[in-house]
Amino acid sequence: MSKQDFYQTLGIAKNSTDAEIKKAYRRLAMKHHPDRNPGNKASEQKFKEGKEAYEVLSDSRKRSTYDQFGHAGMNTQSGMGGGFNPNPGDSFNDIFGDMFGDIFGSRRGQRSNIQRGSDLRYNLTLDLEQAVFGDTIKIKIPSLTTCPPCKGSGAKTGTSRATCQKCGGRGNVRVQQGFFTLQQTCPACRGTGQTIPFPCTDCNGSGRVQKNRTISIKIPSGVDNDDRIRLSNEGEAGINGGPAGDLYVDITVREHSIFTREGSNLFCNVPTSFSTAVLGGVVKVPTIDGAVNLTIPSETQSGKVFRLKGKGITSYRDTRIGNLYCKLQIETPVNLDSKQKSLLKQFEESINSSSKNHRPHKSSWKKSVKQFFDRLGI
Repeated sequence: MSKQDFYQTLGIAKNSTDAEIKKAYRRLAMKHHPDRNPGNKASEQKFKEGKEAYEVLSDSRKRSTYDQFGHAGMNTQSGMGGGFNPNPGDSFNDIFGDMFGDIFGSRRGQRSNIQRGSDLRYNLTLDLEQAVFGDTIKIKIPSLTTCPPCKGSGAKTGTSRATCQKCGGRGNVRVQQGFFTLQQTCPACRGTGQTIPFPCTDCNGSGRVQKNRTISIKIPSGVDNDDRIRLSNEGEAGINGGPAGDLYVDITVREHSIFTREGSNLFCNVPTSFSTAVLGGVVKVPTIDGAVNLTIPSETQSGKVFRLKGKGITSYRDTRIGNLYCKLQIETPVNLDSKQKSLLKQFEESINSSSKNHRPHKSSWKKSVKQFFDRLGI
């Protein structure tokens, strides 16, 4: 039987952030933890599947491999020594900490003080040309970065962390409550087993400082509104040597003065003169690659749409090239002098007196109007 998609297992979208992945796993683990469902094989299986999905999707490298190759990529990693941790409690404890360690009887020692940095989001607005052809853009973002003087340790230069005196480096202490002895997280070191006697004055012992960073973003060709670009390890710095988070860039494309876009296709209006529409002719129309000639047949009506095959764009998500659709707009002349108006009147009189039908839409429109009024009894 084929394995379920990891994103479906956690009930999340494929573009979910690390925080959303963690939240989904927390919810699943709370519901199906074996200690909450003793003897329930179905819950135990769902708990294992959720743990396996979380271990892949919470790791940036494993997630990237899974997004490209699916479960086959994970099987390859397992053969190379990557694989999954067989202990189903580890990921659960990473999420819930000591709170459920006491309830479910966990006997963990000190907690790792290494933490992954938070993900960041940035809204980037592009011109249509940048979205179509791609570009390299530099942005400035404020974020927490590794403190240079202490290199993220939090300790003053020339000093180091020390073993916690309260718990002896175990990360937990025993507290007597009536007849019971409880094991709790050490309040002095917060479960890490270490303290900082002489904190770094630049970061106050946190190991991170706020800083504006300049990041170069390579925009792939064909991106569109609501596309998201993920830059691994460009989020906030991790804590105590932990990996950095990711930066998610959300794309918005500005309205263009000529073109509108729908997927890989482009649309534009082409104004043309009354005489060209009647007699036919050639007009130059813009495309994303430059101007081309568009032949207008004689007696073309306003609103006629011409398709220029292959003159659209290649989408970021699709290798097929779209089309350009040009809609003809016949312009009514303005600022006419008396002579020009007289010529138009003569033309109109000749049309009205002719035995031929020079207005293909007018007769059918008049017929429809008459039928409409007849139904209303007017």
